Amino acid sequence: MNTIAVVEDNADNRLLLHAFLGGRYEIVEYETGPAALEGFHAKLPDLVLLDVSLPGMDGLAVVSRIRADEKLRGLPVIALTAHAMQGDRQRFLKAGFDEYVSKPIVDEPVLFTAIERLLSGKPR
Repeated sequence: MNTIAVVEDNADNRLLLHAFLGGRYEIVEYETGPAALEGFHAKLPDLVLLDVSLPGMDGLAVVSRIRADEKLRGLPVIALTAHAMQGDRQRFLKAGFDEYVSKPIVDEPVLFTAIERLLSGKPR
C-alpha cells in the first residue's frame, strides 16, 4: 500500500483527507512544515499532500526545501490550497509542486486522479 503524507495544520481538513484516502493508502499526518521534513527523512512517503498556507514555514518554503534536498527532490507533491484565483495553479506548479488541488475538496475524483497519476509516474 502506498504511503501518503498529509501536511495540514487544520485538524478538520486532516480528518476529511483521512476519510477520503484512508481505505486506499497508508496516511501519515504532519501539522507543520518542519515536522514533515523531519518525518520524510525518517520514512520517505510515496506522495505528499501539502497545504500551502501553513503557519511558520508555509508550503512554498516546504516544497522549496524538498526540491533542494537530494534525498527528497523526486518526491511527488500536490499543493492543497484555498488559493484558487486565475494564475495560482501555474504559480504553484512553477514553484515546484507537481499538481494542484483547490480546497475545499468538493470533487474527490480530481484528487484521486492527481494522486494516481503521480504515483504511476505519468506526466501531466
